[in-house]
Amino acid sequence: MAKATVSALVEGGKATAAPPLGPALAPMGVNIGELVAKINEKTQGFRGMQVPVKIIVDKTTKTYEIEVGTPPTSALIKKELGIEKPVKEEQGVKGKKTIGNLSFEQLLKLAETKKDASLSKDLKAQVKEIIGTCVSLGVTVDGKPAKQVEKEVSEGKYDKQLK
Repeated sequence: MAKATVSALVEGGKATAAPPLGPALAPMGVNIGELVAKINEKTQGFRGMQVPVKIIVDKTTKTYEIEVGTPPTSALIKKELGIEKPVKEEQGVKGKKTIGNLSFEQLLKLAETKKDASLSKDLKAQVKEIIGTCVSLGVTVDGKPAKQVEKEVSEGKYDKQLK
């Protein structure tokens, strides 16, 4: 059984037979239209974001398996905040501009979404990973600076919500 793997970043719900998928999959003899439709179905929830997709094709039987990864944490945060385009920073004020505010409940939801892609051992560590991305994006949590919330999570202030 000769298997080939094709990895690509596609826009959620909008994959096409054009590059990068079409040229990579055409020589393998799979039904590209059907494959693209299945990818779009599986990535529908990630509209507007780049989603990592892995297609494993059995060259002899022409069957395939689709594995969909999760988008980068920054893309998930921006989607949660409803930000379509990147926010331009003022010159000389790098990282000081607040682009939005997440509730702690939204952080928990994002941690659940990234659970399978995270190397963290528990929910508390996953939440801290997402808070770290909030710091770099300029996102506050419950109206407080993300670094302060990260410290509060470490101190156990949110332990009841992290169960």
